[in-house]
Amino acid sequence: MPETWRALERECAQCRECALCQTRHSVVFGTGNPQAEVLLVGEAPGANEDEQGIPFVGRAGKFLDDMLAIIGLDRTKVYITNIVKCRPPGNRDPLNVEQDACIGYLYRQTALLRPKILVCLGRVAAKRLIDPKFLITKERGQWRDVDGMRVMATYHPSALLRDPAKRPEAFDDLKSLQREIERVCPNTALDRPWEAGPPSS
Repeated sequence: MPETWRALERECAQCRECALCQTRHSVVFGTGNPQAEVLLVGEAPGANEDEQGIPFVGRAGKFLDDMLAIIGLDRTKVYITNIVKCRPPGNRDPLNVEQDACIGYLYRQTALLRPKILVCLGRVAAKRLIDPKFLITKERGQWRDVDGMRVMATYHPSALLRDPAKRPEAFDDLKSLQREIERVCPNTALDRPWEAGPPSS
């Protein structure tokens, strides 16, 4: 019997494969359109995500929404998840053992979704999904073909909040994403993009 989103989410919600299950409030499975052609992958939930059970809420989530809106996207047109589904204590980077325990859920989500584009949000996702030696400052914005998908990495929204000087580069990545969606995603209708520069909030 083919796997379903609901069955996978139920299984993930009961996961106890690593120590993060002992400190989590919620398993943050993902959000968005389960038929999306565009998959966005971050690193791990933070405090707000752990509380609400939804990825990318709070300031970083609002900033991500603003980024998507620039190119005519919103959460109904993409799917958003993380490498690790439970919050690491203190919002530290997820350990390799935690990523190893959780990555299978992302692979199964990807198999169900079958996206045409995958965007890594930040260095943790890029190192896991593109190249362990990936350098986000030097290799962001570069497209690769991986397992039948077009794959790119850009800065994590929280990094852009910490360092606004990186926002013009992220804006370039967004425009590149827009062009790639128009090229390879026939079922992803972009709203009219803002005639604007990088978000400033």
